[in-house]
Amino acid sequence: MVVPVLDTCTITWCRFLVAGLAIGLFLARRGALPRPWRLTRPLLALLAVAIVGITLNYTLFVVGLQLSSPETSQVVGQSASLFLLLGGLVVFRERFSRVQWLGAALLIAGLALFFNRRLPLLFVGGSKLGLGVLLLLVGSLCWAIYSLAQKRLLREWTSPQLLCLLFIGGALLLTPLTHPEKLRLLTVAQGWALAFCCFNTLVAYGAYAEAMHLGEVARVSATVAVSPLFTSAATLLAAGHLLPDLVPEIPNVLTMIGVAGVVGGSALCALGSTNRPRPAPAPAPVSGPFKP
Repeated sequence: MVVPVLDTCTITWCRFLVAGLAIGLFLARRGALPRPWRLTRPLLALLAVAIVGITLNYTLFVVGLQLSSPETSQVVGQSASLFLLLGGLVVFRERFSRVQWLGAALLIAGLALFFNRRLPLLFVGGSKLGLGVLLLLVGSLCWAIYSLAQKRLLREWTSPQLLCLLFIGGALLLTPLTHPEKLRLLTVAQGWALAFCCFNTLVAYGAYAEAMHLGEVARVSATVAVSPLFTSAATLLAAGHLLPDLVPEIPNVLTMIGVAGVVGGSALCALGSTNRPRPAPAPAPVSGPFKP
């Protein structure tokens, strides 16, 4: 709804700026603002990687959404779980169980079935769908890199402190590319849609970061894997009523099997770990009464 008026960078900039300022005010009232200058150089570099990763994920997701559809973006986005698990193999020296290898194969097969009617378009030069899927895959890879960096940085800060730095850093990174003067062109409905996107950034990523800090990564990833089902249902409900220009693709049997394969494969990859999760070290103490 907002994309026809605002460009990708401006939308992401608004989401980051509002969420970052909201968390910053929350932390400032409790005297718990993060102090990144106290980090060592390797951790500062890791923070920069996390900021770039989450910023690219947001911007590429919006562009990929423009070139594809909400259902496509959510289903392809499930590849992020596979990238994250592969990153665990390389970075944290984890091992894949047989169940996880089965889940990875099921995920790949599910993606192929989901695109059963449009699979040839993915490999046609100049195809918007193919480019959109490619950007979504790159965005998913950026999300996995951000998540791996976040896992380490959560040893230094609480989740609100880390998100404050990520959102403010991302907003600063995007500032030269934004066009805030176009905000005046938004209709009332588009303004509310943008406000919801900002609120969603604050709540969704805040909940995700806190879940990563408090719970097992595998179970959090398995919960996120069901998001394509909600997106497909919401698209069917919104088409023709809230968004009359949106024409959802009626799924065939193979498409539905593909969605089930993607969700099931993601869950198997996440829950099939043979490694016992180690308790995360407590974050460094911060001044003030704030408690995570």
